[in-house]
Amino acid sequence: MSWAQSAERAASLRHFKPYPSYKGSGVEWLGEIPAHWDVSRLGTLFHEHDQRAGVSALELLALTRNGLIPRSEASQRASVADDYSKYKRCEPGMLVMNKMQAWNGAFAVAHSAGIVSPDYTVFKPRRVGDVRFFTYLLRTELMQAVFLGRCRGMGSAFLRLNTPAFAGTETIEPPVEEQHAIAAFLDRKTAEMDALIVNKERLIELLQEKRTALITRAVTKGLDPNVPMKDSGVEWLGRIPGNWQVLPLRRVIRSFVDYRGATPEKVRIGVPLITARNIKDGMIDFDSSSEFISEEDYETWMVRGFPEVGDLLITTEAPLGETAQITEAKVALAQRVILLKAYEDRIANNYLKFYFSSAAGAIELWTRATGSTAIGIKAYHLKEVRVTVPPIDEQIVIADRLDREIVGIDTLVARVRNGIERLKEYRSALISAAVTGKIDVREGISSTLAPWRKPKSRV
Repeated sequence: MSWAQSAERAASLRHFKPYPSYKGSGVEWLGEIPAHWDVSRLGTLFHEHDQRAGVSALELLALTRNGLIPRSEASQRASVADDYSKYKRCEPGMLVMNKMQAWNGAFAVAHSAGIVSPDYTVFKPRRVGDVRFFTYLLRTELMQAVFLGRCRGMGSAFLRLNTPAFAGTETIEPPVEEQHAIAAFLDRKTAEMDALIVNKERLIELLQEKRTALITRAVTKGLDPNVPMKDSGVEWLGRIPGNWQVLPLRRVIRSFVDYRGATPEKVRIGVPLITARNIKDGMIDFDSSSEFISEEDYETWMVRGFPEVGDLLITTEAPLGETAQITEAKVALAQRVILLKAYEDRIANNYLKFYFSSAAGAIELWTRATGSTAIGIKAYHLKEVRVTVPPIDEQIVIADRLDREIVGIDTLVARVRNGIERLKEYRSALISAAVTGKIDVREGISSTLAPWRKPKSRV
């Protein structure tokens, strides 16, 4: 986190009071803590509960960002094991840790009895007043950094936090009453913020639906509602303006440049490599994936065809159907991206970009796609995708109108997304400050909830 972000977080919490007095914790990374709080090791607060499922028929649970939930709700493709006897039992109020993701905050409190993966670790409280408090604490960025240093293994996918390393970690231990109060406060405040985030995400969905509908109408019906119409001959296109055509893509594209094959060697500095991850929402986002190939490899890798400013890119898989226009000619293109060079007197690149952003364009692509786990479209199928083709001057007018109207929607979406990020940052800062004693949230908070009581469902 940058200094500016840290300062912004601190400023956002100024309306909360600190505790009356503090003391040194004796642990460098903990710093000062409220004077009446203690420092303990996690092993004095929790002990491992390694009870296997045996022949029990308890519900299978999965640890997700939303807590410990039934595996059937966690994934549409929940795996089925032949033998659950080695799975671990957990009871309400127990702490469950995914040892492979502990460094990433993978902790949750069990709200019901169930069984969990053998790769999880189940802990039973020794003298903990409220497991919810420690669940919030263990998922903070501060504790994640500590756990990362105590994990063993090579690479983030293989890092494990074993029980001895967990047990030997120092932690804060407030009085039991304050554990309840802080957990109750955070349950309420995070539920409020989560509900706001859900509402903002729904607003983004509605704006994107409006964006798609606006584009779809323009590229299938045109801008003049009074123009004579005709049957397109395509079910999902319906009626189109009488002077429009419906043509396969090969009739308007003179060159399909496919870069399938071996992946070029990556270097730290060189020619930017555009992958499918870089193409999103009609733009090339170089920040989302910064990869390069050498100047020496560029000439041989791009021998199939060099891009020119204005040429259209389309992703053929993971994800399918994202488009963007080339803005810088000196770029390399990766697999799963096809470069389209148009007949300029037949179709305008910016019009074609909007067509593939429409519902009609998406249907054309998906109906010709193949695959089970990774849905994609082959180059020869892409050539047969049908496109609405107005007269070229009308295409330019449509694209210009959409450019003006879409920018307002995209600007609003960006603002809402920024608001979501700020809410998430504030949520994280509030949790961290409350569980580490930087702010005092006890006033007016009921502390009567049982340690394992499940809070009300969050919107």
